[in-house]
Amino acid sequence: MPHYLTAIYFPDDYDPSAVTAEAAEEIHALNRELDAAGATKFACGLAPASEAKALRWQPDGTVLVTDGPYTETKEQMGGFSVIEAADLDQAIEWARRGAVVCRASGVVWPIFFRPDPKEAAE
Repeated sequence: MPHYLTAIYFPDDYDPSAVTAEAAEEIHALNRELDAAGATKFACGLAPASEAKALRWQPDGTVLVTDGPYTETKEQMGGFSVIEAADLDQAIEWARRGAVVCRASGVVWPIFFRPDPKEAAE
């Protein structure tokens, strides 16, 4: 089955302590449903972007490390999951439900492997 990255975006000033117990339970219930369906491969929340480090490869082969997210934006990735779904439509449906319970926007991104591990020489 194909794998997809689903991510939720929060505004820069998002305060996780403002999440109500009811909202947290809705998130946990959806995660339990994903687990029961065998769809979850990995899921987590992310620390604020202010705690992130950006890495930029340089033409001389070095890597520049700076504070903050990799791009300037008003939103930051707040959490993500790697799920397994029959197709993009099913992944979108899971992500849509995640956007509802997290009360946030998001993205679904198909994952691919190059080279394909099934075709790699042993």
